[in-house]
Amino acid sequence: MPIDNQRVTEYPFLHGLYADEYFPDHVVDKGRAILLRLCERIEAERPPDVTALYALTAAATEEFNALEAEFDAAGSEIETVAREEIGEDFWFVAQAYGFPEADAEKLIAARDW
Repeated sequence: MPIDNQRVTEYPFLHGLYADEYFPDHVVDKGRAILLRLCERIEAERPPDVTALYALTAAATEEFNALEAEFDAAGSEIETVAREEIGEDFWFVAQAYGFPEADAEKLIAARDW
């Protein structure tokens, strides 16, 4: 399903990770895909409130949790820079879809990184 939100289609997800050689592009690509799938789910399911949004972001955060092993296998990890970049992109998604009240920490509360 193509994403309709123009702010999202123009946004450079995980840009800072792509710019840093410590983070392998093939793994960052998978993280970007997680965020795009989150956007597709938001557009398809149209969460009625921030609590419903948190349920969707929790599922996406779990996907990032699983991706940690791939970062490790590639000699990298989801460390401070990556945590901040990922968190900022989740917050951007919430803002882009009309949830200005979303709490940045609650969006990624399910993280283990």
